[in-house]
Amino acid sequence: MRWLRQLLGGGGRIQLDAERQQTLLHDARHRYGAHARIRFPEQVEAITGMLDGDGGLVVAAQIVNQVADEAHGDLQAQAHDIHLRTGRRLVVNRRNYRPLWKEAGPALRWPLFALPSGFHPYAQVTAAVAVVGRQAPRVDRVTDPNPLLTRMFEVLDLTTAGWEYGQVRVDTHAATLADRLISSTGQLLTATDDPPRLPPPVRELMRRNNTVAVHDPNGPRPVGGINLGAMLRERLLV
Repeated sequence: MRWLRQLLGGGGRIQLDAERQQTLLHDARHRYGAHARIRFPEQVEAITGMLDGDGGLVVAAQIVNQVADEAHGDLQAQAHDIHLRTGRRLVVNRRNYRPLWKEAGPALRWPLFALPSGFHPYAQVTAAVAVVGRQAPRVDRVTDPNPLLTRMFEVLDLTTAGWEYGQVRVDTHAATLADRLISSTGQLLTATDDPPRLPPPVRELMRRNNTVAVHDPNGPRPVGGINLGAMLRERLLV
């Protein structure tokens, strides 16, 4: 893989500024999120503009990886707590969260709204996956794309399971996150030499053809719809 050859000292190796990456990560964490006074779409635009170049791409990948890791840790902690209280054992499988949510959805809290990092799914996460998709052909110049793809699929699984089993309201912000996740994973799959197989939850959703109502974030009325199965088939089956 090109990223590994560069890591081992190939002629085209990219030199990255670690200090600048930490500054970008700090700014993305502290300037944006649920506490910010600007709307989520404006936050996404600002963060994607900030994460330019290879350094910004590395930070975007770090955000995706950290969010996936924190969400997994949160669900493990919830499963452990349920076991201590009830004796009920739950399996937390990062490759497929859907069985967990089908079995215990009402007892679980969707983890993406309460991440220890403070990253918000509709701000930093949406922006990070958009950056990855926009620069997909360059991902293997700075990191191994396969683990990143796995984590992006994991966040997509968490997002859609939250809609179906976690009582997460599907508004335009949620739909934008799903749209960016699907588009960016498709772009990264296309740009990756030997991508991983599509995980079980994605294949399950691909077999569907139902449209989910998308609501106004500030009101009860639907403003559109999203067909996840059709989007996944169109953008991932290339």
